[in-house]
Amino acid sequence: MACRNKLKRAALQKPATASSMVADDYARKFESGNYMKALHSPIFRSIKPQCFTPTSTFTSSSDSSVSNFNVTNEISVLINSVHPIGPALRKLVPFLNREIVVSILKSQAELKKDPRICFRFFIWASGKRQLRSGDLYKLMVDLLSCSDDENSFDLYWSVVDELRDAKVSISTNAFVVLILGYWRLRKAEKAVETFGRIKDYGCKPNLAACNVILNVLVKRGAILLALAVYNMMLKSNYRIRCDTFSVLIDGLCKSGMTKDALHLFDEMTERGISPSVITYTVIISGLCKAKRTQDAHNLFITMKNSGCKPDSATYNALLDGLCKHGQIDEAFFLFKSFRDDGYNVGIRGFSCMIDGFIRAKRMSEAEKLFQKVFNVGLVPDLILYSIMIRGLCESRQVIDAMNMFRDMIGKGIVPDTQCYNILIKGFCDVGLLEEAQSLKLEISQQDQFPNTCTYTILICGLCRNGLLGEAQQIFNDMEKLGCSPSVVTFNALIDGLCKAGKLDEAHLMLYKMEIGKNPSLFLRLSQSADPVLDSASLHKMVDSLVDSGLILKAYKLLMQLADSGVVPNIITYNTLINGMCRAGQVNRALKLFEQLLMKGHFPDSITYSTLIEGLQRVGREGDAYKIFEQMTENGCKPCSSVYKTLLSWSCRRRNTSIAFSLWLKYLSTLAGLEGEALKSTEELFQKGDLEKALRSLLEMESELVDFDSAPYSIWLVGLCQANRIEEALKTFSILEEFNVVVSAPGCVKLINALCARGNMNEAVDVFLYTMEKGHRLMPRVCNNLLQALFDSKNTAVVAFELVDKMKAVGYDLSSYLHRRTKSLLHDQYSARKMENVSAH
Repeated sequence: MACRNKLKRAALQKPATASSMVADDYARKFESGNYMKALHSPIFRSIKPQCFTPTSTFTSSSDSSVSNFNVTNEISVLINSVHPIGPALRKLVPFLNREIVVSILKSQAELKKDPRICFRFFIWASGKRQLRSGDLYKLMVDLLSCSDDENSFDLYWSVVDELRDAKVSISTNAFVVLILGYWRLRKAEKAVETFGRIKDYGCKPNLAACNVILNVLVKRGAILLALAVYNMMLKSNYRIRCDTFSVLIDGLCKSGMTKDALHLFDEMTERGISPSVITYTVIISGLCKAKRTQDAHNLFITMKNSGCKPDSATYNALLDGLCKHGQIDEAFFLFKSFRDDGYNVGIRGFSCMIDGFIRAKRMSEAEKLFQKVFNVGLVPDLILYSIMIRGLCESRQVIDAMNMFRDMIGKGIVPDTQCYNILIKGFCDVGLLEEAQSLKLEISQQDQFPNTCTYTILICGLCRNGLLGEAQQIFNDMEKLGCSPSVVTFNALIDGLCKAGKLDEAHLMLYKMEIGKNPSLFLRLSQSADPVLDSASLHKMVDSLVDSGLILKAYKLLMQLADSGVVPNIITYNTLINGMCRAGQVNRALKLFEQLLMKGHFPDSITYSTLIEGLQRVGREGDAYKIFEQMTENGCKPCSSVYKTLLSWSCRRRNTSIAFSLWLKYLSTLAGLEGEALKSTEELFQKGDLEKALRSLLEMESELVDFDSAPYSIWLVGLCQANRIEEALKTFSILEEFNVVVSAPGCVKLINALCARGNMNEAVDVFLYTMEKGHRLMPRVCNNLLQALFDSKNTAVVAFELVDKMKAVGYDLSSYLHRRTKSLLHDQYSARKMENVSAH
């Protein structure tokens, strides 16, 4: 009865506009007392059973589908005949459900009439929590993206424009589907523009809009812009969920910013948000790409222990990481554990493991595992065949590789250009150049095209075998076909010309690389509001663009101007290289570095230091050391910052012995230090006598005018990360004895390590040291220490003393202490007060 009265009241409301004729018809049936007629009309028969008591006789499940069909038709007529539709539909909300709304939108779309009607209805329905659903969003995005014509979106924009002009409230979900529609058509720039226009319509981006644009930005590699959106969400107090963190962590990992990804992961857990399987998988994959496979494996174990069950994607991410970093036995153990954990090993798992065996030069085991793929009923795909063909070629088994290639085609798998390139390189490596060139011609028969890599492989092979004329002919054919030579292509041909004694032609080829393609650009820029007239003005412009985040624009400008009369100096290149490295675009920075070398510029210590840091950040440690070696070979003396960069990363990867050797190598280049003394110190370290080695080194270094304490703090951090806590604590004591100030990060690492081991007294001593030296630690470290002390009655007194000392040195306890710490502080204070009362 209560529900019936509610429906009656809804029907008796006066219409908001004269256009809601259909809704009024149902209202009049109530007003005339003809309830039964109204309740048996199509709209009332569609009401979900939960609107009535279980014994209601007004509806039944037998006519549900018929009712929904009739309601769909009725509402379709209404939205096509009245405008605006909001007032007309308001009274009918109680009679609708998600299924009916989707059905209405679907039937309207099938009419293929005015698409604006669909969008108007979507905007209205998506503004009602009880009516919106995933199917509704998906259907609307399908409608938006059914045309590749960008102008088709103008119709949908006209709808939101008319609603704004009519001062009708617009659901932010309208912009969510517009962003998704643009993104599905791969129009990322339009999607970002749409997100920026939300505020122009009196709306605020909701969580869905933010998550969608974050996904777009991450997929496009604009991680810095994605982080800016995330910061905006924090400032606006959004209730951020696990999916938001997963997207951002994925973006950071793919940009080589693994450390930042881990910080975000920690922030997520600190907020009480439990990581999902996707989150764990993303961070494990990122750690592996950063060559931190042990950390990845530890996180994998943590994941399982926390009750979050890994899926096949998680296993494959860890498996791939172990294989690519040479930990084949560990990978194979994980591979075999798949079945024990209830998973069937898919083709991706087999591909990772086989690739690992090939990288480790264990071809026979790779072949056995490849055969097992067939035995378990799986069908190899193009990726797996390409891996096997590469393995056979690297083992110089090119005939077997060719047979497998033909067998693959016979099974209906079409090779791509990359697969052909693998085989072409295999034939070039063994000197079968005619077969290699035949394969190049065959590529086009598979509806593929030779690429820069194809031509470069052939040119290298021909030059290596003294066929310089043919190599030059292929180079010329390459240009005629519009395939731009790469630096490697030019280098291969120049190298061949030099070895053939044709130095003039080699110099001509180098000059050809330096020919500018846009000589008019300099003239245009030299007459702009901020003219670029020389190297200094160019440097200023590039610096400004990088500071503004316009790294790509700066890169293009530099490339276009390089041959237009303004010669960039080393400061200009350093500025751009630094911007690229910080943005995670290390490959682009390396390419620019190669070009500046080819232009005759001399990289300085800053250039090399920036590249080394950039490579280390993305986990390319080997390449970083190659740059370091190249630096010394080119006569550029490494400064202390270069060594400290290598030192820091060695310690982060727990290679403290390498770190120690690196710093000794640097000290040997300084005047005033005896070589024999350094050698003696290194011997002590190699024997494992860290204390004597450290004292010996400090005694030598303390006599230097420009004594640098940073390496010692770096070592301390490295020892903590390597879980060598006793040595770390001993190092701290020695440094304190020699009055060497330990940095705040070094103290934090040591405090955390000591707390983890339960060495609370030592942890407190280090914390007191930080206050004595004026270090202000982050809230997380202080709270962890205080909470650990409060958790035990024996150390609670010490915690109170620490709190008092923190207050005395200027810590803002009201904002610094976390809620749990304050609660423990209050509880312990109350307990002490009660004990004092009892004592009296």
